Amino acid sequence: MNVPQATKSGFPDGLRWAALVWLAIWVAVYWRAWGAWNFLHLCDIAVILTLIGLWSNSRLLISSQAVSSLLADAAWALDAGWRYFLGRHLLGGTEYLFDPRHPLWLRLLSLYHLLIPPLLLWALHRTGYDRRGWGLQSAIALPVLIASRFASPRDNINFAFTDPFFHRAWAPAPAYLAVIFLLTVFAAYLPTHLVLKRLFSLPMRDA
Repeated sequence: MNVPQATKSGFPDGLRWAALVWLAIWVAVYWRAWGAWNFLHLCDIAVILTLIGLWSNSRLLISSQAVSSLLADAAWALDAGWRYFLGRHLLGGTEYLFDPRHPLWLRLLSLYHLLIPPLLLWALHRTGYDRRGWGLQSAIALPVLIASRFASPRDNINFAFTDPFFHRAWAPAPAYLAVIFLLTVFAAYLPTHLVLKRLFSLPMRDA
């Protein structure tokens, strides 16, 4: 896998500095509030890598996190909206958002799930989609899923213990993780990759 390279056009300096400041504040607040294990969530990793991608003008990082985030953030928004309007969760994963034990301002920081997708799409419109994004994100997801198995089963980070639909662990850990990984890569990442390939042009120097 090649090292991410800066895009030719780059991103505005104001956006890059805002991304860096936001990242520093967000990581500090989340670390204190939720603990280090929380950063194993693929959605939180996506925030970090997206903002690093903006800072470093890396089309590859931006592309990989678009593969990771667009469908996942849509599912987050669907579950949160389902709970807000219908009073129950559809997929789960947003329970903390409605837990009054946590300060409202802290819970509202999770609205980055609504902001990251348009930011990524804007960035891809500006730079084009790097076709290596799917491979890079797949390579990121595998060790993250394995590491998630060492977190608390109660947190079920990245569904490493039970699936999001039937809420069951239906196989021994190695087989279960392998299936979750393959579903993530081929049922979530691959369709997103194919759509992004179609929507966004390939920069000339990648042709």
